[in-house]
Amino acid sequence: MSAAGQPSAAAAPAASSGAFAPLRQPVFAVLWFAMVLGNTGSFMRDVASAWVVTDLSASPTAVALVQSAATLPALLLALPAGVLSDILDRRRFLIVVQVLLMAVSTTLMLLAAGGGLTVATLIGLTFASGVGAALMGPAWQAIVPELVSRDQVRGATALNSLGINISRAIGPALGGVLVAAFGAATAYAVDAASYLAVIAALWWWRRPAQAPDALSERFFGAFRAGLRYTRASRALHRVLLRAAVFFAFGSALWGLLPLVARRLLGGDAGFYGLLLGAVGAGAIAGAVLLPKLRARLSADALLLGSALVVSGVMAALTAGPGRVPALVLMLLLGAGWIVALTTLNGTVQAILPNWVRGRGLAVYLMVFSGASAAGSLGWGLTAQALGVPAALLIAAAGGLVAALVMWRLKLPAGDADLQPAEHWPQAAGSQEHAPERGPVMVQVEYRVRVEDRPAFLELLRRLGEERRRDGAFSWGVFEHTADAQRVVEWFLVESWGEHLRQHRRVSKADAQVQAQLRELHIGEGKPAVGHWVALE
Repeated sequence: MSAAGQPSAAAAPAASSGAFAPLRQPVFAVLWFAMVLGNTGSFMRDVASAWVVTDLSASPTAVALVQSAATLPALLLALPAGVLSDILDRRRFLIVVQVLLMAVSTTLMLLAAGGGLTVATLIGLTFASGVGAALMGPAWQAIVPELVSRDQVRGATALNSLGINISRAIGPALGGVLVAAFGAATAYAVDAASYLAVIAALWWWRRPAQAPDALSERFFGAFRAGLRYTRASRALHRVLLRAAVFFAFGSALWGLLPLVARRLLGGDAGFYGLLLGAVGAGAIAGAVLLPKLRARLSADALLLGSALVVSGVMAALTAGPGRVPALVLMLLLGAGWIVALTTLNGTVQAILPNWVRGRGLAVYLMVFSGASAAGSLGWGLTAQALGVPAALLIAAAGGLVAALVMWRLKLPAGDADLQPAEHWPQAAGSQEHAPERGPVMVQVEYRVRVEDRPAFLELLRRLGEERRRDGAFSWGVFEHTADAQRVVEWFLVESWGEHLRQHRRVSKADAQVQAQLRELHIGEGKPAVGHWVALE
């Protein structure tokens, strides 16, 4: 039990592997239900804002700008937010962000009630709410491994996606009804109140206190470490590219949906809410079917199928099919969208070690939001120039072609053991040098038979990627000019403290690579390791 009498996720016995097993963890369940309430309010706010801007301006660009204002902060702030989520107390940080979001919605309520909303103020306040969402996203996702056992992380991630889409099913429909019946101010008021539930749940959660750590990261050092990891991780690169392509084309429908509802389908605010509600209902159905789909299809096949569904829905809507067929299409869209989101998000969670989880998730969210924001604005401009049907048709064709091209770039399996190996011995002189001294050069000397050189170098290249991910800003390998069996690996780290943190970051999967390298080492004892610190 934790200090607050709540069961610790790490100590809890493994539950069954069912889709809803993580909800048996009390802390996860309480926070999950609070998240559903909070996101329901947020979707109500978004529906109100999307509809209000169509009353304030008939320009497709203005409509798309509201969508871009909501997602652009994640592009600008995601990585700093990820750094904060990795170095601050995540519970307290999330509470502060919820207070910020409640203040924004309260301001929207007051302005809407007084008739003071303009396009400029609406975009500005939407941007402020996007700032809060950008700050919250990495921290909220990064706490998942703290709330459930390790074998339930993927299930908990899928449940978080399901929770968002439950909110998507309820919030837009309820928001549309409230806007139509009582005005936007009422929807904003309900959103402001919903944050109280989230704040209360976070306040109730007693996160175990973290022991003081002399090697704890500081903001700018952690920021650089996150950038180094992102630059060096090829597995993360593949996920980010697949996500960017999918969301860039898929964002066309989200950015133009208010205009689709009003112009192509002749609907009002209530019908627009129903469309979004149908997306959420379809996402719930997709989430329920997803375990069966995973058992039959690979992650790449699931992502390809999602892209085909999204493109097909956009193409079908250009014909103005009528309200009932449109609702059916939105159900299909929701199912395809949740499959793509869960597949990409689950893959990111699976390939990230805990020490950089917030920053890695932040980069993923940055790509997601950047592709969505740029896509929404670009498709809005395209619609203004060519019309809404033409923009949707172009996006559908482009998404279909891109999905077929991306099929060859496979997603990583995400099955490596990323738990810390803690197998490195204490670095020589670790108590003698100040953490800020640097840069540091580390040398590892091997003796390898010439015939084993190709296999050795292949393993060493894999190890070099790990060195860069875990903190090295430069890496290389040399052979001795007079002794072909003598090989030296070297890498540079920005400070002594950062190198000591490297000792903690080596995963069990990386330790296996190092063990394979040692098997090819023919020298006496282990490979010789030397540490060098720059003279001041």
